Amino acid sequence: MTIIEPSTSPAVDRHELEARVKAMYREVAETPDADFHFEMGRALAERLGYDPAGLDRIPAAAIDSFAGVGHFLDLAAIRPGERVLDLGSGAGMDSFLAGLATGPTGKVLGLDMTDAQRHKARRLAEEAGFANVELHAGHIESPPFADGSVEVVISNGVINLSADKPRVFAEAARVLRPGGRLALADIVTESPLPEKVSCNATLWAACIGGASQEDDYRAAIEAAGFEVQELREHPEYRFLTDSAQGASRTYGVKSISLLATRR
Repeated sequence: MTIIEPSTSPAVDRHELEARVKAMYREVAETPDADFHFEMGRALAERLGYDPAGLDRIPAAAIDSFAGVGHFLDLAAIRPGERVLDLGSGAGMDSFLAGLATGPTGKVLGLDMTDAQRHKARRLAEEAGFANVELHAGHIESPPFADGSVEVVISNGVINLSADKPRVFAEAARVLRPGGRLALADIVTESPLPEKVSCNATLWAACIGGASQEDDYRAAIEAAGFEVQELREHPEYRFLTDSAQGASRTYGVKSISLLATRR
């Protein structure tokens, strides 16, 4: 997972946030059985709507470290031969499923800043023979790919971690070809978060403190040149700790997935 490189958010210390995000998602990669603010693993994936038959075809260790917040691959409708960019690819579960959909003539580009996540995904790809899945180091605010180079951009529970969401969406639009698809799941809020939450780097790293109000989130997508085609909520997603649950109840923190097309 990733955050912005230059600091554009006065509410949270960027360096502390990046350190906490890297530390947390290193643990997600290396010790998925540890305690986190959020659920993980296969049971979560199936409850969110992932097809068990598809999960059976990808490395189990990638599923163990799955920390997504929704399901969107049906919205993405990835076709054979397409090029797909996965923003914040983690241990690779969504990248591997996208690799199954795009097939040997397509390509999946996973992008993640956390070394442990990326190294785990690369190892699993090599062991399982996913030659069409590549793992790249980088930030989601500055993906190192050419303009108009992919047909689909996907992301799961990551963009809320960015302190510059408009830039993330602008970069997604840049790398997409005209008519390309943005399919994602993320955390948003019904009410704006107060500073006591948005300044808390731990809650940012837990996918709460950086969540945007839903209307602002959608407006940022549309301002980047997208048209939102479908948006749905995932009431089956839940946080685990008392502090995360309290913020969720008070400010309407929730999971959504959506499909948008580049104009």
